[in-house]
Amino acid sequence: MNEQSTPVTASDADSSPLRGDHPGFAEARDAAAVLAEATGAAEHRIAVVLGSGWGEAAELIGTERARVDLADVPGFHAPKVPGHNAVIRSVELPDGTRALVFGSRTHFYESRDAQAVAHTVRTAAAAGARTVVLTNGCGGLDPEIAPGTPVLIADHLNLTGATPLVGATFVDLTDLYSPRIRDIAREIDPSLTEGVYVQFSGPQYETPAEVRMAKALGGDLVGMSTALDAIAARHAGLEVFGMSLVTNHGAGIQETPLSHQEVVEAGQAAGPRISRVLADVIARL
Repeated sequence: MNEQSTPVTASDADSSPLRGDHPGFAEARDAAAVLAEATGAAEHRIAVVLGSGWGEAAELIGTERARVDLADVPGFHAPKVPGHNAVIRSVELPDGTRALVFGSRTHFYESRDAQAVAHTVRTAAAAGARTVVLTNGCGGLDPEIAPGTPVLIADHLNLTGATPLVGATFVDLTDLYSPRIRDIAREIDPSLTEGVYVQFSGPQYETPAEVRMAKALGGDLVGMSTALDAIAARHAGLEVFGMSLVTNHGAGIQETPLSHQEVVEAGQAAGPRISRVLADVIARL
């Protein structure tokens, strides 16, 4: 069997990441080489992708040693979404190793290109990361979970109709969102609950009927990111940990119109708590 037809399982997270020549891997290696030169670090052990509302976490994860503008790294561009940061930070963790902290991600709705979405996590793998932390701001489907609440991602539904994988690339997603790291998170904050994240393609917010559908399918959270990133991360050999910040209730659950400003404001209000929890989890990895 060639590389593209080899099944990828959870155990592959312990082997060398980014094996083979899947589309997008070469560009990710080029990006990693630029980051290594710009940051002075040959390897970054962990990668963190900060979604809406999670920006404050960058200051708590570790000591910043270097930063690179996204637009200066092959395959990336400055974010178009308010509330996202246009830099990649190289951060020294408490154990002396480095983490890559991405202040933004590429969203599927920007170009309908799943390969562009996957570039962030593939670059992380090429830079030596073995674990990726994916965060986002999302809509909540449970009226009892108030805006400003962090939720662990236990699983996802990919309703984009797309995938970052090409050809006969069979990837096992049974335990995609690391049970090990979720256990660590609950040890740090026993109040954390978990749920199923549903990715829609966006950029429009979900309709009340789509929210009801997502809930009927088993979803707890709705948003426009993360599932495609997570698929690509598992394929690249990374252990995946995901956390959502509920920034609003889904359409039809809350009566007021949805807006991106609401998402940004909820993230700012919850910032100190969620940033501390995330930093404490990363310190245990």
